[in-house]
Amino acid sequence: MTTHEAHLAEAVAIARRNVEDGGSPYGAVIVKDGAVVARAANTVHLTDDPSDHAEMVALRAASRTLGRDFSGAVMYASGQPCPMCHAAMRLAGFREGYFAYAAEEAETHGVGSAAIYGELCRPLAEQPMRLRQMRPEGASPYPAWAARTKA
Repeated sequence: MTTHEAHLAEAVAIARRNVEDGGSPYGAVIVKDGAVVARAANTVHLTDDPSDHAEMVALRAASRTLGRDFSGAVMYASGQPCPMCHAAMRLAGFREGYFAYAAEEAETHGVGSAAIYGELCRPLAEQPMRLRQMRPEGASPYPAWAARTKA
């Protein structure tokens, strides 16, 4: 068994235990420089926080150890990361990740978010959740942030 396979098998084992404990079938493991930095299961069933997906819980735990330095880190997830988790991984700087089961397979069992990927590719006006820009008066905060970060 390769190292990638072993870490992915651990993420799947976490997911299976989570189902036994009343949660959803998702687990995640983050590895950096060959060492496991974080392990997590989806905890939405415990917290009622819709963002407590396994990957997000693992990212939060790993951030406490790594700060913002996720360079070279690898995410192993039992299921294909949803758009939120995928985006968070990209924002954190991940360049590599592995998952065991596709979102389409999850959806056949009543769990997963495969449809959301397609919906997010549509123009805003065609998405099921209406999101509209309303620009207030006054300056945008972006130039102030850019000036502060260049200083």
